[in-house]
Amino acid sequence: MYLVLLAWGYVVVMMAIAETMSPNGTLLGALLTLLLYGVGPMALVVYLAGTPLRRKARRRAEASASAAPDGRCEPPAAAEAPRITPVREEP
Repeated sequence: MYLVLLAWGYVVVMMAIAETMSPNGTLLGALLTLLLYGVGPMALVVYLAGTPLRRKARRRAEASASAAPDGRCEPPAAAEAPRITPVREEP
C-alpha cells in the first residue's frame, strides 16, 4: 500500500511542477493540484485502509477493560462469598 501511495505522490508532484512551468499555469493552480489530487485522496485511502486496525484496537481495549484487574476473566474466589469462621464458646 505504501508503494502505491509513494508512486501516487510522485505523480501528483510532477503534475504540480508541470502546472507551475506551464505558460498559463500559476502557483495557486499547482497548490490546488497538490492538495486536491494528492493530499486529499491519499489521506482518504490511508484512513479507509486503517479502519480494520482501528477496529481491532478498539475491540482489544474493550476486552482488556472488561477483564479483572489480575488479568483473569472470572471474579476472585474471595469476592464470591465471605467466609465466616465459627467461634466456639466455652461452657
